Amino acid sequence: MKKIDIKKLLFYILITFVIGSLFAVLSNNDFYKGLIKPFNLKPVVFPLVWSILFLLMSISAYMVSYSKECNKIYFTQLIFNSIWTLIFFGFKNFLLAFIDLVILLILVIIMIYKFYKERKIAGLINIPYVGWLLIAGYLNLYIALMN
Repeated sequence: MKKIDIKKLLFYILITFVIGSLFAVLSNNDFYKGLIKPFNLKPVVFPLVWSILFLLMSISAYMVSYSKECNKIYFTQLIFNSIWTLIFFGFKNFLLAFIDLVILLILVIIMIYKFYKERKIAGLINIPYVGWLLIAGYLNLYIALMN
């Protein structure tokens, strides 16, 4: 069994949470309650799910961190993930946010493929991320069309 580099793993966890949460911390989402949505999730669901996904993403990125190609796609998708929050909650541009989310979904699928080629488990543990992005995409598109 390979020894775990705790410092490197903590780096990936920290950088993922910082980049992933950057605009969420700076955004005012009070208006969200008043939007027409297809369903309502309790407010606690979003930070809980994102925390789990960020942790899984961090672990998977750590597992393939020796690959420059994997690092590149990982950080690219992470930036698109973070920018979505700015576009949706900061600029309130729901259609542009949906476009960003579609690009993000494509990047995540590519990331899973590349991670899987390096270490199967690194790719597989990101499948819940795709599921959550599909739910978020549906919610985002509905909001874009109805508001």
